[in-house]
Amino acid sequence: MIQAKQELLQALAAALGELAPGSAPAAAFESPKQAAHGDLAITAAMGLARGLKKNPRELAQALVDALNRQPAVQRWVQALEIAGPGFINLRLAPAAKQAIVAEVLGAGDAFGRKPATGERVMVEFVSANPTGPLHVGHGRNAALGDAISNLLQTQGAEVLREFYYNDAGVQIQTLGTSTQCRVKGLKPGDAGWPEQAYNGDYIADIAADFLAKKTVKADDREFTASGDPEDLPGIAKFAVAYLRHEQDLDLRAFGVRFDHYYLESSLYTDGRVEDTVKRLVAAGKTFEEGGALWLRTTEYGDDKDRVMRKSDGTYTYFVPDVAYHVAKFERGYAKVINVQGTDHHGTVARVRAGLQAVGLGIPAGFPDYCLYKMITVMKGGQEVKISKRAGSYVTLRDLIDWTSRDAVRFFLISRKSDTEFTFDVDLALKANDENPVFYVQYAHARICSVLAQYAGVRDFAAADLSRLTAPSEAALMLKLAEFPAMLERAAAELAPHDVTFYLRDLAAAFHTYYAAERFLVDDAPLARARMALLAATAQVLKNALAVLGVSAPESMSREAPAAAAEAQA
Repeated sequence: MIQAKQELLQALAAALGELAPGSAPAAAFESPKQAAHGDLAITAAMGLARGLKKNPRELAQALVDALNRQPAVQRWVQALEIAGPGFINLRLAPAAKQAIVAEVLGAGDAFGRKPATGERVMVEFVSANPTGPLHVGHGRNAALGDAISNLLQTQGAEVLREFYYNDAGVQIQTLGTSTQCRVKGLKPGDAGWPEQAYNGDYIADIAADFLAKKTVKADDREFTASGDPEDLPGIAKFAVAYLRHEQDLDLRAFGVRFDHYYLESSLYTDGRVEDTVKRLVAAGKTFEEGGALWLRTTEYGDDKDRVMRKSDGTYTYFVPDVAYHVAKFERGYAKVINVQGTDHHGTVARVRAGLQAVGLGIPAGFPDYCLYKMITVMKGGQEVKISKRAGSYVTLRDLIDWTSRDAVRFFLISRKSDTEFTFDVDLALKANDENPVFYVQYAHARICSVLAQYAGVRDFAAADLSRLTAPSEAALMLKLAEFPAMLERAAAELAPHDVTFYLRDLAAAFHTYYAAERFLVDDAPLARARMALLAATAQVLKNALAVLGVSAPESMSREAPAAAAEAQA
């Protein structure tokens, strides 16, 4: 059907060219609001009618006549019908719908993917400071960033996943002093415990390993503890390495990897911060007032000018952000996507302003942002706010331990990133159709069960697909054909939640088919054709789940007693 649709688009473009030479609109199909109206809709006649000053229904009829002269329409279209003020509803021939099965099976894991385009994209995500365990917000960030990276790769982009973290500054100092207090035997609540300190049990774990002179190794660093309670710099470095190692373990358990780690401290040691400030001053985009250095961000749409360097000589946090993004641009990444919490919304305008003002030709929309809201965790009907290990929040590891990696990844992507989301642990544990990830994975497992029972010829490429004529088969094949366009749209809009919506719709179309028809029938050609459709459906389910980083199991159990083998026996 993908080939059929491409040929039909070309036919539509040719027909529009006949009606309006030199001024024809771009050829495009839309989805009818109701399935009963047809498979595809054409609205071009109404737009053309205004420009050509003709009756839209008469123009629609002329367009239908022109389309009917096109070989692709004669091959792939069953009927063209004019409706309303000039809509054209197109009903595909069965062969057009059936062709999707062979297309999916022929492409396999590559179905929906485009060839390499040469475009280089950087996606920066998670970027958690190494001061504690990853919380559920980091989990949503990780799920979004990884899925967006996967989506962009399906469209042929070369994607670099980057993790940026603060390895210096006040938070690291607080981490060091908190750990040192634990090393010296203090605990939260004791006299002498700092008011600004990290109170979670993980600090005690770090202190114990420091005293034991252990060596910790993270993806980007390694450090051996001295065991000296007075070695505050060593304690801080050990704590950072320890927590980076913990974050690495959490992210591996979550199935997330990174290609590169970027240290905030390097922006200072490499002179990038100073160089960026000098560039902005030289460009005439700064001014001094009250002993501080300001950037004229209002020239670039910000609501007020921003302080760059405070009167005490220290830089505000957005200055290293600008320097960091200059480095991204100079590393050859014209497209950069940052996945950050909505609390960073105020930094978007000032960072972009700084990048435009620096005079390197960085475009106004650089970088792109995917902003997400934090989540609420519910368990046993109650909101969960505190993790004993973290001391003040629910960790990503808590969610994985309570449910599963697959459930956490699917759930955290299942809503638009900028909407609030409640993670219901009890729902994620249900083995029934209420649980969306179970519902989708069970569709794949159900298909695998039926395919395992099939004893006929397994050369599905030679199956007689013309036997697939049932209404539920047509609906399922149309849904399969939507997959490549859905991926393209989701990648362009940085919207991995579209993949979860599609998966639920595809699973629903399969479950409807499963309830309506028998597969292991005595009619061998029909059984073989249906096995081909099932195999194609399993392939697309697997491909879509892979974009989310979720597995496609081949067997599952559920609460309902009727399993795939029993229902289809």
